[in-house]
Amino acid sequence: MTQLEKARDHEITEEMEVAARKENIEVDILINKIAEGKVVIPASILHKNLDYIGIGDGLKVKVNANIGSSPYKADLDYELEKLRVCVDAKADTVMDLSTGGDIDLIRRSIIKNSNIPLGTVPVYQAACKVDDVVDLSENDFINGIRNHVEDGVDFITVHAGLLRSSIPLIKKRLMGVVSRGGALIVKWMIHNGRENPFYSNFDKILEIAKDYDVTLSFGDGLRPGCIKDATDEAQISELKVLGDLTKRARDYGVQVMIEGPGHIPVNQIKENIRLEKEICDGAPFYVLGPLVTDIAPGYDHITSAIGGCLAAYYGADFLCYVTPAEHLGLPNVEEVKEGVIASRIAAHAADIAKGLPHAIEWDDKMSKARSDLDWKKMLELSINPIIARKIRDRCFDTDDDVCSMCGKFCSIKTSKYIYEN
Repeated sequence: MTQLEKARDHEITEEMEVAARKENIEVDILINKIAEGKVVIPASILHKNLDYIGIGDGLKVKVNANIGSSPYKADLDYELEKLRVCVDAKADTVMDLSTGGDIDLIRRSIIKNSNIPLGTVPVYQAACKVDDVVDLSENDFINGIRNHVEDGVDFITVHAGLLRSSIPLIKKRLMGVVSRGGALIVKWMIHNGRENPFYSNFDKILEIAKDYDVTLSFGDGLRPGCIKDATDEAQISELKVLGDLTKRARDYGVQVMIEGPGHIPVNQIKENIRLEKEICDGAPFYVLGPLVTDIAPGYDHITSAIGGCLAAYYGADFLCYVTPAEHLGLPNVEEVKEGVIASRIAAHAADIAKGLPHAIEWDDKMSKARSDLDWKKMLELSINPIIARKIRDRCFDTDDDVCSMCGKFCSIKTSKYIYEN
C-alpha cells in the first residue's frame, strides 16, 4: 500500500511520524492532509537510506536542487560533489536531470549516496537513446519510467498534461515551449500524429508508480518561458488536464504534485497559485522560481527568490531552485550552492510571513546574538556560515565588538545607553 492509501486507512507509518516530528505537528493532522492529497511524502520503497519529509499544505516550504550531467560534461564524481553540496546547503530534495555519459550509473550512484528524496525526468534519458525523439515508441516512453522507478527514485516528472489540442495555442506564444520535456513531447506528437504517450498510457504509469509508492510530479510542459507568455491559454489548458489526472491518480492511490511556472510577473503570482489549488484540488504545488523578470542572466537566482518567496507566501509548497547559470549553461558546484541558499531564503521568509509555528525562532536567535554583539553566534546562525565568516574576517575591525562599517558609531553599542540610563 502507498502512503496515500495507508493515510486513508489511518495507518501511521514511520515516514509519517518522521515528517510530522520535523514539522512540529501532530501526526494525526499530517495523516489527514495526506489522505486528502494535500501533502505528499516522496519515498520510494526501494530508497533505503532516506530521511523522510512531507511536502504540502501547512508544512514548511521545501526546496529542490537540480543536478545532472550534460552531453558536454558527464563526470560521475562531479555530480556526486554537487549532491554533497546540495545536502550540505540543506536542500530538501534533489533531482538528477542527466543527459550525458552513463546516465544509469549516475542515477544509481546518486540514489545510493543521497539521504534526501531524489527525483528524475525519465523522458530525458529515453530521448538520449535515439537520434531523434520522434523515433521512440510509446513503450519506450513507459519503459523509461519503469527503469527509473525500479532503481529507487522517489518522485518522477511526467509531462502527461500537454495534449495535441494545445498545439494551436502554443503557436500564439512569443517563446513557444521552453520545457525540455514538453518540447520533446510536442515534437513527437506532431511528427507521429498521435496523442501524448504519457496521457494515452496513463493507467500504466499509475500501476508502476503505485507498485513502488513513487510520487508523480506532473510536469508543466507548457510553463511560460518569458513574462510575455505568462498565464496564457496554453498554460491553463495544460493545468486543466492535470486537474483531471490528479483525481485519477488519487483514486488509484498514487501521490501527486503539480509543477508550475516558470516566468511570471509579480502581479500574476497570486492568481497562478489560486488557479492551481482550485483546479488540482489542493495538490502540492512545485514551482520553478517563478522568475519575475527576463532581463537578469547571471542573477536569476535572485529573480527566482523574489518570485519564489511570493509564490510560497500565497500557497506554493515546493520551490525548485534556480542558479546564476540559468539561461546560460550548466551550473558549477558553487552556483548550485548559491541556488540552494537563495531558494532557502525565499522559503524561510514565506514561512515567517505565513506564521508557521517555530519559523521565526531562528530569526529571534539571530536578533538576540546581534543585540549582544555575539559575533561567534551570529556566524553560527547564518544560513551560509562560510560566506558570513569570510566577509567578517575581511572586514575585521580592531574593536572586536563592532564591524568596519560603523566602528565606534555602532548603533547597537550606542543604544545600550537607553537601557543603562
